Amino acid sequence: MDLVTVRTVRTPSHRDDLALAPGEQPLAGGTWLYSEEQPGLTGLVDLTTLGWPDTERPPGTLRIAATCTIAALLGTAPDAGWRAWPLVGRCANALLASFKVWNAATVGGNVATALPAGAITALLVTLDASALVWTPDGGERRLPVADLVTGPRATALAPGEVIRALDVPESALAAPTGYRRVSLSPHGRTGALVTARWSDTGSVLVVTGATPRPLVLRSPAVPDPAELDARLAAHDDWYDDPHGSPAWRRAVSRRFAAELVAERSAVVRAGGAA
Repeated sequence: MDLVTVRTVRTPSHRDDLALAPGEQPLAGGTWLYSEEQPGLTGLVDLTTLGWPDTERPPGTLRIAATCTIAALLGTAPDAGWRAWPLVGRCANALLASFKVWNAATVGGNVATALPAGAITALLVTLDASALVWTPDGGERRLPVADLVTGPRATALAPGEVIRALDVPESALAAPTGYRRVSLSPHGRTGALVTARWSDTGSVLVVTGATPRPLVLRSPAVPDPAELDARLAAHDDWYDDPHGSPAWRRAVSRRFAAELVAERSAVVRAGGAA
C-alpha cells in the first residue's frame, strides 16, 4: 500500500540522527507498515542504514539486531549444543510468509508490531530473551520481551524509544523445546501457539496467538499436568477475533500444553535429554 501521507524518509548513519520527530516512525522491513493505512504518519526513519550486524556474540549471549531479517536469522549457523535452534524455523514457518517476506521482515519489527500471532515474539519469550531499548535521551534500558508486548498492537516502548537488539541467553538455546500450533484453516493466521522450554532448573510454557499478550507459565520442573491445566483453565484473558473464539483458543491451548508435558515426561522417564 502507498503511504500517501509520508513526506520525508530519513536514512541515519549514527545514533544522533535517530531522534524521531512528531509523525515519524522507524522503518525496518516495513512488511506491516506498508500493509495498511497509517494515519498521522508523515515521515520514516530507516533503521537499516545504521549498519547493525544481524547477529553478535557477547559472552554467553546471542544478540539479534532488531533489523535482522527472518531469513538472516534462519541462515545463522547455530552452535552444536543449541538444542533449541529448531524452534527458530518452526516459529518462522508459523508466520505463513513466503521467502520474499522473510527477506524483508525483521525480528524487531515482528516484536514491535505486537500482534498476538507474532511467532517471533513467541520464540523470544520462550528463550527468555531481553530487549535492548535505545531511549531518546541517548541512554538505554532493558526489559524482558515477555514484558515488552503488553497487548494487541501495544508495547511498553515509550515515545521515541527504539528496539536496538534482542539478547538470547545461550543457556536457553542449549535447552530442548516443544511446539504446537493450530489455525482455523490450513493457511490461516495462528489461532493458538504453545511453546515450551525444558531445563534442569525449571520449565517455561508460553501461550501466544490465543492470548492478547504472551502468557508465560513457569514451573520448577516439568509441571504437574493437572496443576498446569488448572492454571490455564483459570486464565480469563483469551483473544477474540475472526481467527478463533476465546473458548476454542482456551481449549486448544490446554490440549497443547497437556501434549507437551506428556511428551517431555516420556523423555524424562526414558532418561533422555532430547
